[in-house]
Amino acid sequence: MTRDHETENSDEAKSGPVKTFLEHLEDFRWMLLKSAAALVVAMLLCLVAGNHIVQIIKWPLTRAKIHYPGTNQIVTVSFYTNHLGNFQLTAEQQKSLNLGTNRFVSIQVEPLVLGTNQVLGWRMNSDESAIADAQRLHIDLINLSPVGGFFVAFQISLYSGALLASPLIFYFVMSFVFPALKMREQKYVYRGLFFGGGLFLLGVSFCYFILMPVSLAASQTYSNWLGFGAQQWRAEDYISFVCRFMLGMGLGFELPVVILTLVKIGVLGYSTLRGMWRYMIVINLILGAVLTTPEVVTQVLMAVPLYLLYEITVWIAWYWDRQEKKRAVSEP
Repeated sequence: MTRDHETENSDEAKSGPVKTFLEHLEDFRWMLLKSAAALVVAMLLCLVAGNHIVQIIKWPLTRAKIHYPGTNQIVTVSFYTNHLGNFQLTAEQQKSLNLGTNRFVSIQVEPLVLGTNQVLGWRMNSDESAIADAQRLHIDLINLSPVGGFFVAFQISLYSGALLASPLIFYFVMSFVFPALKMREQKYVYRGLFFGGGLFLLGVSFCYFILMPVSLAASQTYSNWLGFGAQQWRAEDYISFVCRFMLGMGLGFELPVVILTLVKIGVLGYSTLRGMWRYMIVINLILGAVLTTPEVVTQVLMAVPLYLLYEITVWIAWYWDRQEKKRAVSEP
């Protein structure tokens, strides 16, 4: 037997022992129990640290910048460390107050003593951080029911607990599945997990640091354009939106791994992928419409990186196809 035949036989061999159906069922039961236990423990840990996790989830909201229509002056009013609101002045108000030529102005309301009386007055705040604060969203996340706080706490513990426990859950699942795979199949799985995990984290990071602030600012701008107040949001709605948005973006970045897996097993080829680019543009725009806020800017910001990943996938498929043709020509 040649070395190539030995390598091929070793690649086709399964790594785990042969078990009966009941033994597989027992392994499956233990896999579910261990995964559930890991999830429960992670949820309890995240519940204890719930206030810190909320601050992480709220970070994109603090980075979102609002765009005001027109050119009128914007005044942000604060009372000590409390933000009272942002106000866009009319032309008459801007003329009567005479707050300078800068479009964004910060005013600090504070108590003043006039003789024996104490009144409230205001002064201009020249602090650059206070002026920049006028360009940021100021949304209060609130609960509107007695059980709202408990429901939000459960949401936070569920989403963050699932993320924290995912490595252990994944390990338990792979421990159950891997013995049934051949050695060659395990190699492909390891490669897919490596690149898939990296792409998932890249998608979540892109959503969290870049896409989410733009999406949140667009949401308030659209509400203001319609004439509705947008200074308060339900906490459970915000948390659900942010978590689903990041999860959807992470899964969207998994597209190259799925497509290249289909290429490896022969379901798709380079020529087929090359002819699908028009459909992929439409699919990416639909994903942007489903996973993001219903406005064009955010949808395009999501669709563009997804399509770039698709183009990279097509070029990888082209390289594999060329290597296969060269191998076929060189073989006798």
